[in-house]
Amino acid sequence: MKQKDILFIGFTLFALFFGAGNLIYPVSLGIESGTSYFPAIIGFILTGVGIPIITVVAISLVRGGAIQLAGRVHPLFGIIFISVVYLTIGPLFAIPRATSVAFESGLAPWLGESSSLGLFLFTAIFLGLVFFISLNPSKLVDRIGQLLTPALFVSIIGLVIGAFFLLDGEIQPPGEKYSSQPFFTGFVEGYLTMDAIAALAFGIITVTTFRERGITDSKMLTLRTFQAGSVAAIGLTSVYVAIGWIGAKMATEGAYDNGSAILAGAANIMYGNIGTLLFGLIVALACFTTCVGLVVACAQFFSNRFQGLTYKGVALTVTLISMVIANLGLSQIVAYSVPVLVFVYPITIVLIILTFTGGIIHHSPYVYRGAILFTSVISLYDGLVAAGFPLKAVTPYIQALPFSEINLSWLLPALVGALIGAIIHWIVTTTTSKVVTNK
Repeated sequence: MKQKDILFIGFTLFALFFGAGNLIYPVSLGIESGTSYFPAIIGFILTGVGIPIITVVAISLVRGGAIQLAGRVHPLFGIIFISVVYLTIGPLFAIPRATSVAFESGLAPWLGESSSLGLFLFTAIFLGLVFFISLNPSKLVDRIGQLLTPALFVSIIGLVIGAFFLLDGEIQPPGEKYSSQPFFTGFVEGYLTMDAIAALAFGIITVTTFRERGITDSKMLTLRTFQAGSVAAIGLTSVYVAIGWIGAKMATEGAYDNGSAILAGAANIMYGNIGTLLFGLIVALACFTTCVGLVVACAQFFSNRFQGLTYKGVALTVTLISMVIANLGLSQIVAYSVPVLVFVYPITIVLIILTFTGGIIHHSPYVYRGAILFTSVISLYDGLVAAGFPLKAVTPYIQALPFSEINLSWLLPALVGALIGAIIHWIVTTTTSKVVTNK
């Protein structure tokens, strides 16, 4: 395999990860963290880049992909959980969200208040092109890695260069959120990209691409996946640092509701209406490449897993459902999807940690089940609270857990569950060993 193939696969992985949220969250971090920007962005990168890339590498370690990874808890759990993951990052949330963000950032500013028809026409054309590109997944690297990603890079570079020369705002003191623990606050903010969940799907795309190019040896496959992941990590880190810095320099330019408004304002200050168009192009390309990757991932997963489903049929169904939900509007999409994401994300992180510690725990199903069970209880609570169910009787106990103030209340229960699972594993193996010896 040529080095340029690894480079292009890395570019593709970068483009698949880099959706609208990956633009919005770093710039919000920048404007809120101010003079504490650098420790905050380092924390953000560890979770916003590190965990997703590690997840991709973890997928290369298991021949059965995400299903086998989650199936170590129980085969039925593997199928159900990964199906939920694909539906979440596919037609029920990520694709509609990306499509809506592309519309609101690129076209809505020019249409005024009444844009329902514009949203419908945009989603039809946008997702129609996504479906067309997704029909031939073997060409994914050629179309995204060699064509769309360079265009995305050039657009981002234009915005970043302008920020260094045309934005002269002074860096402000950090806001209350980042005043005491900017590193750990940024660390938790990195979860908002939700890329660790998407990595379960994008990892399979990456591994499949390498296998199609003749990489069959397991160690070599993991190495090549790590190399491509490193390319994506460098790209994501560079962009996060740069656009986060734009946010830090925009603190004196006015008040903004979200990261999209900050970037749009920066683009307009630097380049006027051309800047608005440039920002719209960046968001459209970022959302488009992510949507293509997610449609391909969903179509491959469900057509391979369930008999009677064809790749083209699933891709079309995912596209149509995404179009319907995208027309609900961005606010409603986020409102109904956040509880699901809050529930799924900690479980995903624990699964990845268990995969890399498998040599220590011998991939014991008891350890997996204990850790996942205890994590699921806490994340279910968090999901129900996010959905609007206060659960006041339970709240004091959850808030008493370590790290609950930074939304990591599941961490200690996961460790306790794993420890209980390890004890059960030791008891079972010891008892079995004695029975065999006595015979």
